[in-house]
Order: sequence, then structure tokens, then C-alpha cells
Amino acid sequence: MKYMTTYDMMETARNTNAWLGATARAMASYPVFAMSMNPMLPMMAAWGEVTERTFDRMVVKPDWGIRSIVGADGTDHLVDVKPVVERPFGSLMQFFVRRRAPMKRRVLLVAPMSGHYATLLRSTVLSLLPDCDVYITDWHNARDIPVSAGKFDIEDYTLYLADFMRELGSDLHVIAVCQPVPLTLAATAYLAAEDPSAQPRSLTLIGGPVDPDAAATEVTDFGRRVTMGQLEQLAIQRVGFKFKGAGRLVYPGLLQLQSFISMNGERHSKAFSEQIMRVARGEASDHDAHNRFYDEYLAVMDMTAEFYLSTVERIFKNREIAKNEFVVAGRQVDFGAITDVAVKIVEGANDDISAPGQCLAALDLLTNLPDSKKAAHLEPGAGHYGIFAGKSWRLNIRPLVLAFIDANSDGPKARKVAKPAADNSENVINLASA
Repeated sequence: MKYMTTYDMMETARNTNAWLGATARAMASYPVFAMSMNPMLPMMAAWGEVTERTFDRMVVKPDWGIRSIVGADGTDHLVDVKPVVERPFGSLMQFFVRRRAPMKRRVLLVAPMSGHYATLLRSTVLSLLPDCDVYITDWHNARDIPVSAGKFDIEDYTLYLADFMRELGSDLHVIAVCQPVPLTLAATAYLAAEDPSAQPRSLTLIGGPVDPDAAATEVTDFGRRVTMGQLEQLAIQRVGFKFKGAGRLVYPGLLQLQSFISMNGERHSKAFSEQIMRVARGEASDHDAHNRFYDEYLAVMDMTAEFYLSTVERIFKNREIAKNEFVVAGRQVDFGAITDVAVKIVEGANDDISAPGQCLAALDLLTNLPDSKKAAHLEPGAGHYGIFAGKSWRLNIRPLVLAFIDANSDGPKARKVAKPAADNSENVINLASA
């Protein structure tokens, strides 16, 4: 399937469905039809509206939508999303709060690169902003990166993280969510050997596959069943001429989305059927619960083929992280080199993506880290999403993480990254996409 034809066929199908939805909505909404009492016309318009929005969102990069926060002084502070380091495959972004002095807590959120944009962590950012200076990794859509930019695999990803940590200085606390957990641990171990002064003060690792074999899930079972040749043949396609990355081999976001939806197909089908009925009855709104969730869920990005394939082969099949055999830029990373970075593990008891035990395995790799700098928390009743953005995060996990950061905050003076912006333009758009 490594052809532009299959990639363009998916884009054509998406574009056609969006057009059909827009056409149905427009035709059923003609004023002359208002005289008709036929109930199928409102249903047709509602179907068209939901369908058009659904397929349009698949190629839209979501905005952060974080305009301002309330400061300790009780006034609103505008938030600017600024680039700190810009690279072809990902950038380091800062959420700069105007008129606020630098905070004691400086946090780098390592967002997943697993099909969705970094905006998946929007609620996590919002919950941390009042108490921390927050930075985040902004991974770029591979279809928009020219072939001339070269490759990007898990070793390159790890080196990006190491460079971002160097840029922010050692008085930093890193929170990694899901997919980047093992690579964030590897980046820290890499720095421990190559540039010890650049290591962060603490790592909080949330629901990631450090050792996929520690607890089986549908994801790990798939990794065992399929061969690399089968995976490359089934999943990898070449970006079409419509995009800047024409010719680049990728794992398409639309293909990943199909996998996401198929895991809970009945639930998604019911959600869209109910939304169509709400639109037909005039009970829906632009930012209701359905649209807030699916505007983010449906927005997917392509991953480079080498990143996707190396993740499956080296993390899941060969278990290089779990065996302490991971190599970056020709150097073997030794997790025993981490001796003074505090590490906290957070898992959800009901996590069906990174089951309890997969992330906890990180503590066994840190053979030279004192037990006093190791911590773990298993959140009862929490699924994968809940441990970083849901109710469990808000009520239980976030306070524990902040307390862990405070307990390990003695370090060098923070490095200044962004200069304050003049707070004299209420009309500036202070939003950025991930």
C-alpha cells in the first residue's frame, strides 16, 4: 500500500463525504421548504450538518483556545503561545502568561505523537497554568513536512526531547503522557551520560508502555501478532501531491482514526445518531459536549513511517527500553546513569491502553536511583484518558503531581526563555495550534 493512490483515495473519500454533508444541509435548509411539514427535511439538514463537521474536522489542526487565566491577584492575564525552539518535526512551545512573574514551578509537558495533536492535553495545560510556567512539545503533521527535511524515528524523537530539556535548563519538571513515556526516560538517561547538568529535577511518567509485556492489552497483542513486513504493507502510505510532504512515507492519521473508532464502533455510532437528533430538535450548539469531544478526537495527524515502525519494532516487539538495550545516535542508553532525578509513576487501574504495570516497570530500570526519589500512584477506577485530563486528574492526580514537584524543586536558577509582552493589545489573537 506504499502508494500515493491509496493515500489520495482516503482523502478523496473524506472530501466527498464533507461535500455530501454540506450539500444535504444546504438543500434541506432552503426557506421555501419551511412551508413543508415533512419531518425528513430537518433530519436531512441535521444529518448534513453533523456529517460536514465530522469530515471537515479530520484535517483541521485544533486551536489551543486558551485566551486568558485568572491570576493570584484576581485579574485576568492574557496567555500567549510562543515558540521557544522550532524544528522541522516538532517545536517547543511556551504558554506565556502576561504580567506574571516567573513561577517557581517550571513544567515541560511531553505530548504524545500517536495520531492526535498536542491539543489533546488542552485541559491538562489549563489545570497547570495557574500554578506553573508551562511548556509543551508540539509535534508536526508529517504530511506537511517536505521530504528534504529527512527522516524522523524514535532516536530522533529522543534527541529532540534532550535538546528541549537543555534549552529550558535543569530547574525543570517533566511530565510525559502515554506514548512518549519510555522515550522521555531514555532522553533523561542520555543527558545523564552526555550532559548531566541538563537533566530535569523530576520526571512524572503517566500511563506509558515502558515494558509492554508487563500487562497485556489489545495494543500489545496486536504488536505480537503482526510481523513488521505485514505492518509496513498494511499501514504505510505515501503522501499525495496535495500536501507539502508529497512523497513522504507515513502512517496516515485517517487510517489511525479508523482504528480508534473501530475499537468502540457501537459507542461512536450511538453518539453520532444522538447528535443528529439533537441538531434536528434544535438542542445542539457549536460547542456542546459532543462537538467539544469530537472536534479534538477527529483531528488526526500523520506520523512518519520510520517513527511508527521503529516504535512498534523497538518498543513493543524487541522491548529495547524494558531490557535497557536502547541505542540513541550510536550510544547505548543506560538507565542506571539516572541517579538524582526524582521519578513518579502514575497509572490508571482501568487503563486498557497502557495497563497497570507497563509504566511501573520504569522504576526497576533505575537501579542507581535511591528509593527516596521513586514514587508511584495507581488511580482506582481511572481509564487512560482520566489519568491526565479527566476527573481523576483534576481531583486526585494533579495535587499529587504538584506536591511531588514541590518536594523536588531545589535546583539551579531557572533560565529565562521568553520576554514579557506588552499587555496593550486586547485584539491580538493569543491562540496557537499544537
